[in-house]
Amino acid sequence: MPADALPDLPVRPALPAVAGTLMSAGAAVLVAPPGTGKTTLVPLALAGSGERVIVAEPRRVAARAAARRMATLLGERVGGRVGYAVRGDRRVSRDTVVEVVTTGLLVRRLQRDPELAGTATVILDECHERHLDSDLALAFLVEVRAALRPELRLLATSATADSARLAAVLGSADQPAPVLTAQARTFPVEVIWAPPPGPVAPPSGLRVDPRLLDHVAATTRRALADGDGDVLVFLPGAREIETVAQRLRDLDADVVTLHGRQSGAGQDAALRAGPRRRVVLATAVAESSLTVPGVRAVVDAGLSRVPRMDHSRGLGALATVPVSRSSAEQRAGRAGREAPGRVYRCWSAVLHDRLPAQPEPEIAAADLTGFALDLALWGHPDGTGLALPDPPPAGALRAATATLHDLGAIGPDGRVTARGRALAGAGLHPRLARALLDGAAAVGPNRAAEIVAVLDDDRSSSGDVVAAWRRSRGGSDPAWRAEVRRLRTALDRAAGGTDENDQPPAESAGVDDNARGGSASARLPDDLAAGLVVGLAYPERVARIREPGSRAYLMAGGTAADLPDGSPLTGVTWLAVADADRTAGSRTARIRSAAPLDEATASEVASALLSEETEIGWSDDDVVARRVRRLGAITLASVRLTDPDPALIQEALLTGLRESGLGLLTWTRSAEELRSRLAFAHAALGEPWPDVSDAALLASLPDWLHLGSSRRRADLAKLDVTAGLRRLLPWSVAGRLDEIAPERLPVPSGSQIRVDYSDATAPVLAVKVQEAFGWREAPRLADGRVPVLLHLLSPAGRPVAVTRDLGSFWVQGYPQVRAEMRGRYPRHPWPEDPTTAVPTRRANPRSR
Repeated sequence: MPADALPDLPVRPALPAVAGTLMSAGAAVLVAPPGTGKTTLVPLALAGSGERVIVAEPRRVAARAAARRMATLLGERVGGRVGYAVRGDRRVSRDTVVEVVTTGLLVRRLQRDPELAGTATVILDECHERHLDSDLALAFLVEVRAALRPELRLLATSATADSARLAAVLGSADQPAPVLTAQARTFPVEVIWAPPPGPVAPPSGLRVDPRLLDHVAATTRRALADGDGDVLVFLPGAREIETVAQRLRDLDADVVTLHGRQSGAGQDAALRAGPRRRVVLATAVAESSLTVPGVRAVVDAGLSRVPRMDHSRGLGALATVPVSRSSAEQRAGRAGREAPGRVYRCWSAVLHDRLPAQPEPEIAAADLTGFALDLALWGHPDGTGLALPDPPPAGALRAATATLHDLGAIGPDGRVTARGRALAGAGLHPRLARALLDGAAAVGPNRAAEIVAVLDDDRSSSGDVVAAWRRSRGGSDPAWRAEVRRLRTALDRAAGGTDENDQPPAESAGVDDNARGGSASARLPDDLAAGLVVGLAYPERVARIREPGSRAYLMAGGTAADLPDGSPLTGVTWLAVADADRTAGSRTARIRSAAPLDEATASEVASALLSEETEIGWSDDDVVARRVRRLGAITLASVRLTDPDPALIQEALLTGLRESGLGLLTWTRSAEELRSRLAFAHAALGEPWPDVSDAALLASLPDWLHLGSSRRRADLAKLDVTAGLRRLLPWSVAGRLDEIAPERLPVPSGSQIRVDYSDATAPVLAVKVQEAFGWREAPRLADGRVPVLLHLLSPAGRPVAVTRDLGSFWVQGYPQVRAEMRGRYPRHPWPEDPTTAVPTRRANPRSR
């Protein structure tokens, strides 16, 4: 369509420049805010000469809406010159020149046909959102232009001004691609800061404080009362939309919803003006690529839902996070598309300044398993050499690669296998694709497709996968039934049946596999069939109850997890966990959805985690010798060994000592004193005197501690530690211990007094003053290197002085001690000159 025949939207003056730049440069970036018409006018202008244009949108609802809008501009129905293709739904014909697809579908198409034969231009819309599929499509197309089709034109559009990175990817760091700009003709939007009146807990995982939702509902009523027009309310997810809708059910206005889990008809209804005022409750799908007509006010809860991956536990989930400033600006702009508007932000201006400037790229925190499979299919297993806007985190990519190895999707060299191609062909996360393909043989193709459709659409978030499956089977949701038919087609294709573009079989959802002559395995009851399929997708999440009747479980992968209060699955012995998350700082994960299992089925689906081994080691503070059968971290059976290998038993005892410490041994007074003497000798003289610190003794256990016939912890307490310590003494110094660190020292009175070596640097001799008469200096140990620290005691055994310099004490300290003690202990001698006095252990006789 010629540019001058298109509607007079803000992007129209830039269309000749866009077309000319693409013709000359081959690639460009178009920065245009929401409302400029970039999504609808640019493709029509570029296809004006009859050349085929593919437009890639990050969401299905946006792809369908863009195709309908362009078809309307042409006065046609979708499927003529403008068509669309999303997962499970395609409306195109031989006349189609503009096809709108999701970025995920474009990636699949590039994997099958890298040249995109017959396509002249590809437009990647809303690149600023930084979804994984968008990043992949961009990188793949850059490589296609460089290696296969330099004439293929590529336009990346963004609603934000952060275009430098995109331009560098499309071009190079030295010569980035041209950047074109279209300004929006928007009306002024008044910003109204409307934080909650009271405290609100920050979001945690998927939980949003009900008080915030109450406040959003109240703010919506305020927005309706403050002016005319429709009100667009941004909420993080479908659950919050349902909650707020309940709070607004008495409004004198139509309350409609808009989110990705709705049927296409439901989404279309939200994008059409109604006969009276409307309140449109939407997720981020309405942020940039969709136009909701009639909006004069926006109420923004300030939250967004993003994927997060706990790689250490293999738990992937959606998390609720504060919105970025750029996203908040785009949301606000929705109120100024047709007239002056208002935005009510449910947070303060101070908090707004602390929000992140841009949303975090999905590649930084999401599960990269599907991403890694796409890289392998493309021939770049680690992404090296691809023009990705951001490289994948190394740890996350390693975890994803390990998962693909376990699924058999890639070989040791990282290249994709035939199994991997089959998994990719299902158009699902690789884990769910494995559950579909392998589950079909186990429970029948229809039931496998139905269960996977429930899992993929998060319909089991209420907790019980089986209940969610039965609700879907008994309901009339056309979107779920269409997905089941698509998955049946994928199964047929994997078995060598139909091509991807063929129509799916008419029969599917709700038809019993057994009625078609299914195998005995297909006749599993629904509970076990659901558990089996979930377990095939997430074998490491097979879980067994910790205590009968409790809500606490242990997953095969080693993660502890709890069912929520009131769960209908409480007390079930085995579960296959479909979804779980763990909040920061929590020791256990929370099970969000699961299906029951039995031990046999659990062992079947997680067979790669089964192990049986002889275990002789230290566990639970004692030696264990048993034959153990495990499913990952779950112990299935344990049998005690009656005749274990003695060498392994002794190694287990040594391990126990290293882990629990030397306190497992019995330290008699003799052993403690010998250890103290050895410690003093080592501190004073060094080698070859042995180091007897805890660390040194634990490191050299086999050298000094003879375990003999010990078999368990109690036997350790019977060992002769004193004899063991003596084994540490080399022959060259063994005979000198009593000389270097004597156990006792003689004093002038004739007594033999025990030396206290508790402080290895300061041995102590506690002696009564009268027994030290005649000594002119303190004795010295360790070949005369270390003076003994004398604790001089009163006749009652109480310290009166502490000194290493006995000569100075007799001259300076003793006169004061003598003056104080003579009256208190008159029967004991207190001579003026203690150096010449006779030492004694006795008191003077009483006078008669």
